[in-house]
Amino acid sequence: MPKPEYEFFDVEQIESKPVNSQPGLTERLLSSDPDTGDYTRLLYFPAGAETTGVQRHEFWEEVWIVKGSIHDLSCDQTFTEGMYACRPPGMPHGPWRSPDGCITFEVRYYKPGKSEPVTSS
Repeated sequence: MPKPEYEFFDVEQIESKPVNSQPGLTERLLSSDPDTGDYTRLLYFPAGAETTGVQRHEFWEEVWIVKGSIHDLSCDQTFTEGMYACRPPGMPHGPWRSPDGCITFEVRYYKPGKSEPVTSS
């Protein structure tokens, strides 16, 4: 089954849930394909958030910073509102710090046979 069809709606209607792999972060799952595992979400970093571990995924990931900024502690760079990343499988990123908070729009594309993200520290 592909991702569902939606016309414009207020994303605030979707419950914000904790991200299990990174305490303090929350997400709103906007759409998902249960057959492939692909999904689109909004990810929320509260002011002062700091994640742990460098991440590498076995899937493609696209990220657009909607609001605020995040600082990649590994490469010592700050990324701000309006910036975009397209990460192929295996590309390292993070850990992150967001002194003032951040909202990202993310699309993840899983490889066939992969249904869960793979992260490493």
